[in-house]
Amino acid sequence: MNNNLELKPKRKMGLVSLTMTGIGSIIGSGWLFGAYHAAKIAGPASLVSWVIGGIAVLVVALTYTEVATLFPKSGGPVRFLELTHGSIVGYMAAWATWLSIVTVIPIEAEASVQYMHSWQWEWAKPITSTIFNAQTQSLSFIGLLIAAGLMLIYFLLNYWSISLFSKSQTSITIFKIAIPIFSVASIVAAGFHPQNFTAVNHSFAPYGWAGALTAVATAGIVFAYNGFQSPMHFAGESKNPGKDLPRAIILTLIIAVFLYLGLQAAFIGGVEPSELAIKGWSLDFSSPFAQLAIALNLNLVVMLLYVDAFVSPSGTGITYMGTTTRMLFAMSEYGHLPKSWSKLHPKYHIPRAALWVNLFVGFIFLYLFRGWGQLAGIISAATVVTYIVGPMAAMSLRKLAPDAERPVRLKALQIIAPLGFAISSEVLYWSRWPLTGKVIFILLLGFVIYAYFQNKRGWKNIKQHMKSSVWLLGYFVTMIVLSFIGSDQFGGINIIPFGYDMAVVAVVSLFFFYWGVNSAWLTPKLEHELAQLEVKPESDKELLVKHSI
Repeated sequence: MNNNLELKPKRKMGLVSLTMTGIGSIIGSGWLFGAYHAAKIAGPASLVSWVIGGIAVLVVALTYTEVATLFPKSGGPVRFLELTHGSIVGYMAAWATWLSIVTVIPIEAEASVQYMHSWQWEWAKPITSTIFNAQTQSLSFIGLLIAAGLMLIYFLLNYWSISLFSKSQTSITIFKIAIPIFSVASIVAAGFHPQNFTAVNHSFAPYGWAGALTAVATAGIVFAYNGFQSPMHFAGESKNPGKDLPRAIILTLIIAVFLYLGLQAAFIGGVEPSELAIKGWSLDFSSPFAQLAIALNLNLVVMLLYVDAFVSPSGTGITYMGTTTRMLFAMSEYGHLPKSWSKLHPKYHIPRAALWVNLFVGFIFLYLFRGWGQLAGIISAATVVTYIVGPMAAMSLRKLAPDAERPVRLKALQIIAPLGFAISSEVLYWSRWPLTGKVIFILLLGFVIYAYFQNKRGWKNIKQHMKSSVWLLGYFVTMIVLSFIGSDQFGGINIIPFGYDMAVVAVVSLFFFYWGVNSAWLTPKLEHELAQLEVKPESDKELLVKHSI
């Protein structure tokens, strides 16, 4: 075996560190901007959007806990479908996951700089007035340089070891939790207007319930909740993954749901009613909560928000810089990327080459997309695609290795897994046409990279890998078609009217789910992993008899 591969990430992270990693990912720029963008799309019904989003993510997260504790490895979620469906499906899942998260790093840096635009100090105005263009919602060259400097800090905190990363995350996350809670309490106490909840069109849902559903997918709600995956990417560094991983994931989501509901309610009630009378919920904020606090003369809150506008996004940026590095580490180990990207530093046990790659890619996205709002919807839709991994992997492993000793075994997986897959498909559909089509098309471009590295490895047994991937290609194409012909409330041409469209998506998604489960096979990598667990895999004949669906 390669000496590099004998080095393993050190297991130093406990329940607190894992939970703080998840919360640190969830409470990032999403809390600074999510409530504002959700209100623009759904009005007060955005409160329902956060609940729907939280439930959807929790269902998916439960399936992940079973698989992540069975195979607690760094970068776990990018490995799971590689084990059950082979290299093509595994690569596409890994590509989607990495792409949806690596783009978050520049967004967090952009969020910090964008909040600087609302600084009130005279001495700062020569800089802050030039870093962000409110009309184009994009950073200037100076703003880009400041954001790049922040990304470099995220990089360095990961560069020097997991210990420094964990310690910095815990302190940062404690601060990140405290500031939103204090801000909510202050805004509610200083100027809360209950009439705002029905002020526009005399309705709690002034833009219809389709708006509330679209907000789940495009307003940054899914984007905000996606931090639940972060603890799983550090499973290889967890002291007790069997107990700590599921607890950390569930705790992360419970805390997040209550926090974001409070933030959304405070934002809705804190807006001046006279502004709603003129603009409705089509408000124009560049630094939403800071501008609310300024209007209410909450000077202490304003100061804390300015500080936290750096701390919260930076905490998430630090986490995702580490998370995406472990993704590339896993993809490199499986031969989809250069082997050098999985080389661990002999002292710090960190894949530094992969860390450099993520910094470089982050700089590219920073240059191409210069404002928080420009990428939030795209990232959210791409993130939803990755949610199909947990349900599919969990159900497939029950079929392929039913006797494996699982630290977490969900009693109702036969219900939870297909439900999670269907919910993920619905949220992807709610992203609206043409965004749905664009995101899936970008993901399909990943086949070019796959083909390049597969050609270097050779095409041995490629027919089996292709056979087990047909369901995924069919799923992507079908979701594009359904989005296009779906109801006009989700951007389609209204061949399938509102209500019926979601029923069709649910039925179609279940068809592809069970097709995907039946396409799972005993890959060599899965046999290797099961051998390490001392589990005898089911033979193909036994599988056909015992687990036919």
